[in-house]
Amino acid sequence: MRFFYTPRWLQALQPQYTWRVKNTSKKLFLTFDDGPIAEITPFVLDTLARFGAKATFFCVGDNIRKHPAIFQTILEQGHSVGNHTQHHLDGWRTENDLYIENIQACATYLPADCKLFRPPYGKIKSSQFKAMRQPYKIIMWDVLTYDFDAKLRPETCLQKTKKHTREGSIIVFHDSLKAAQNLQYVLPRYLEWAINAGFTFEAL
Repeated sequence: MRFFYTPRWLQALQPQYTWRVKNTSKKLFLTFDDGPIAEITPFVLDTLARFGAKATFFCVGDNIRKHPAIFQTILEQGHSVGNHTQHHLDGWRTENDLYIENIQACATYLPADCKLFRPPYGKIKSSQFKAMRQPYKIIMWDVLTYDFDAKLRPETCLQKTKKHTREGSIIVFHDSLKAAQNLQYVLPRYLEWAINAGFTFEAL
């Protein structure tokens, strides 16, 4: 079963994580996980620039190492970045020491003032959170697009993402090969719809 939005009860149960930005204005917060990669991140950057939208990229350290010029372009275009571990580790399946080391390894490729972290797959143990919550702010999401799901039609992906968007939503896309087909269809159409509806896009 796909949950395109994070249930309110779960958000209330884990208030130590940021699920949504509470505000009274029509602001949205796009996030992109797993990049940067040469095959899709430039498309994302070009599309965001075309619509005048800012976003936050949760980057895998090893991908920054492989594509430093693309990462630099993300920064130069005024987007924010966050830590997504060095090798996209599943916190539930990883020993705490290795998990923290992987976060620290990714941090070496990020600006020194980068304090945003998103656990890959949204999976993090409470013990890992306690070990690394300072200085990081843990960013989860209000809307999950499922752009990575090859069985999901792009039209459905767009429809569901629009349906669950609300003021202050943190929305997850992926600049990854797995998500490319849905992302290339959904992102420009979603941006156009949201802007026409009066929303603006800001970086976290």
